[in-house]
Amino acid sequence: MRHPVFFALLLGSAAILSACGQTGQGDVTRAVNNAAAAEADSIRQIMLTVADPGEAVTYFQRQVDAEPDEIEHQRGLARSLVRGGRQSEAVLAWRKVVDHDDSNNDDMVSLADALIRTSDWAAAKIVLDTIPPTHETFDRYKLEAVVADSNQQWAKADSFYETAVGLTTTPAGVLNNWGYSKLTRGDGEAAERLFTEAITYDPKLFTAKNNLVLARATRRVYALPIVPMTQEERAQLLHTGALAAIKRGDTDIGRSMLEDAIDTHPRYFEPAVRALEALNS
Repeated sequence: MRHPVFFALLLGSAAILSACGQTGQGDVTRAVNNAAAAEADSIRQIMLTVADPGEAVTYFQRQVDAEPDEIEHQRGLARSLVRGGRQSEAVLAWRKVVDHDDSNNDDMVSLADALIRTSDWAAAKIVLDTIPPTHETFDRYKLEAVVADSNQQWAKADSFYETAVGLTTTPAGVLNNWGYSKLTRGDGEAAERLFTEAITYDPKLFTAKNNLVLARATRRVYALPIVPMTQEERAQLLHTGALAAIKRGDTDIGRSMLEDAIDTHPRYFEPAVRALEALNS
């Protein structure tokens, strides 16, 4: 992958070096070191955000091989493995980071996150339990909530979700998770409120919209909620509502919603067509 940013960074470095020709040798050395550090940090951020995950893994692996004791390279490799969906490798990488002398509590949280991604809930809980209670961050409490959920410790889960929501300005994702937790417990009304709140924070969060349709279906309310949606999203939500209605025995409503979904979708909506054919047969 080629990024124009790389060339801008190199040109910037050249300009700094040119300017340094009029200063003392000590100033030149400091300027070169500062420029190199700034360029390395910029490349690291690119690799952790917009770069292809596979390319990022290769880049950070080279950095680790060149400077095996540099913890930032190890963190970059671990984060890139997570981005690339290589969760088992990510767990091993985060364990190496945690074992580093310069590791911190955020690294422990990242290890717990990687363990959860491999469904190793017990190990994740052990890691979270070793983190001091004074380390109060959104990521920590978000993970504490899902671990408590997995153990059906509902009171703890609610407390952790509430704390996590209060520690971020973008709580849509955790509100959606909390709502889904309520839905699995059979508390559909509470789930509806949480999904609706999640959508107010992020109107593009389709998962929350889909979950909201499922939560309303527990009350046999199949009309689509009044939330922002594209034409394709409307078709998909009609399909979700139709399947929920059929599952609850409201077959005629489900059939009508499937027909509406097929007519609404801007393209051929194969899942809805198959569901309607199966229902009619």
